[in-house]
Amino acid sequence: MSERASIPNGSRETAERRARLVDAGVAEFAQWLRDQVAHGLASAERAPRSLWDEASRRLVDAQARALADRVRPLAAVPRRGERWPSRLLEEYGLLHLLVRAYQRQDSLPPGLRATVRTRVGFTVSREEVLASPHVRDTWYVSGVHESEQDGLLTRRTWLRGLTTGRPALLLAFSVPSHPLDPPDLLPGTAVDASLAFHPDAPPLRAAVALRHAPPEPADPPGTTVMDLLREYAAALSHDPWLDRWPADLSSVRLARSDGLHLVDPSGDALPLDTHDPWRLLSFSGGTPLTVSGEWTPSGLHPLSAWHPTEGLVTFP
Repeated sequence: MSERASIPNGSRETAERRARLVDAGVAEFAQWLRDQVAHGLASAERAPRSLWDEASRRLVDAQARALADRVRPLAAVPRRGERWPSRLLEEYGLLHLLVRAYQRQDSLPPGLRATVRTRVGFTVSREEVLASPHVRDTWYVSGVHESEQDGLLTRRTWLRGLTTGRPALLLAFSVPSHPLDPPDLLPGTAVDASLAFHPDAPPLRAAVALRHAPPEPADPPGTTVMDLLREYAAALSHDPWLDRWPADLSSVRLARSDGLHLVDPSGDALPLDTHDPWRLLSFSGGTPLTVSGEWTPSGLHPLSAWHPTEGLVTFP
């Protein structure tokens, strides 16, 4: 499964050595998955956290870091609620699908192959991304989220094209000893820019190729719950391992019904995933607003909200 890019011989040899290392690590992990299912999920409840930590560490050693990052959090699943067996089995199923797709990557369409390789841990250089066709639009900044995991700082900046309607994700990384620079694209603004997208399917992660004007304040775009779910379903059909998708819902109200939900004018609702709903509740004042955030399997995590008279508020 060697990489076939047109690169110098020394770099090609390095890439091929890395590919062989990843191949071996993925094959070992495939056997680990089979063992977990063969032993039965009941044993997972009594298993120490080191079961998953060790599997993740071996994937890191095999330079399959992105795959390792999906394994490590599974240690907490058997300790979360009564439905943990079905959630753990679902995660194992998705991991098995990813392993099988990687092992058959040469038969996959280019976009899906790129997605699979990204999900395992291969990266594409910025130069390669910028060499792809550019998409010019006025990009609204709907939310920014920063997190830290295993000593790596990550910033996700979510954009939405006001003309094309396309979503885009800008990623930035750093380590705690070198904090990320303050974001230069802030929620509630829009920038006329050309973006270059990574070759994944669906194309979501992007890099700014050229800015044609500085960011300016703008009103947010918005859609309905059903339109969001249709867009998300289409994205999942290309990338079953998606764990978050940008959501921009307009004219939604907050309602309590077995938890806090966002309800659009058609009566369709989505659950909120937030540990502190009070700021959003007080900001809405019971009136409709536009909410932007990350749609995940556990609900919508709000990143910003816009009210026609109150303006914009952001959430961590």
